[in-house]
Parts: sequence; structure tokens; C-alpha cells
Amino acid sequence: MLNNILGSHINDVQNALSRTTQRQALLTANLANENVPGYKRQDVDFHVALQDQIKGSLSQAEIDQKDRTSQAQSDATSIRTDGNNVDEEREVTGIAETSLHYSALTAMAEDYFSGLKSVIHEGRAG
Repeated sequence: MLNNILGSHINDVQNALSRTTQRQALLTANLANENVPGYKRQDVDFHVALQDQIKGSLSQAEIDQKDRTSQAQSDATSIRTDGNNVDEEREVTGIAETSLHYSALTAMAEDYFSGLKSVIHEGRAG
């Protein structure tokens, strides 16, 4: 019912915010485990997943499979002799990028709800 009122746009924003939060958690975990021998970094491809969800071309299961495939490729690499593949610069850059995405998405949600509020109040302030 809420979809009928708000439309699918808010679901797209919600999914993108969830994906961004998930990515941020993974990247910070990577940094926390930077010095753990054998640790393999984890990440999700925010850009591909977001585009696929907005276009509706892939199901959540297919997006999850893409993530598993990408993770398997990452696990096969190592940048240090102890088997750890965390690159601090890459993780910090990813965290900054993800923070910007999150800020943009929250601004989109805020604008969307401000527009709804305006419609409810028939364009009058308040």
C-alpha cells in the first residue's frame, strides 16, 4: 500500500541506502583487519548493484551472486606475503566515496519527502 502512495522511487532510495550502509561496514571491517594474516578484504559493487536494482534487470539473488563472484576474485589475490589483501589507501578511498554516496542519497530522500510535504500542504509553507 505504501508503494501505491509513495511510488517505487522511495524503494530505490531505500535499497541504495541499505547497500551503501552495507559497503561502509565491510570497508571499515577491512581496515580493522588490515594487520590480520590471511585476512581477505570484502566489498560489494555499489555501482553495478544500484544500476541493476533501479533498472530491475537483476533479482536480488543475481546481485548477491555477482557479489560472491567478485569476492572470490578478491580472495584469490594477495598484496602481502602473509596472505592479507587489504590495501589501506583503497579502503580509505572507498569509505570516503561511500560517505559521499550516502550523503547524496539522504539528500535525495529529504528532497522527495519535502516535495510530498509541499503537496500535502497544497504548496503552502508549514
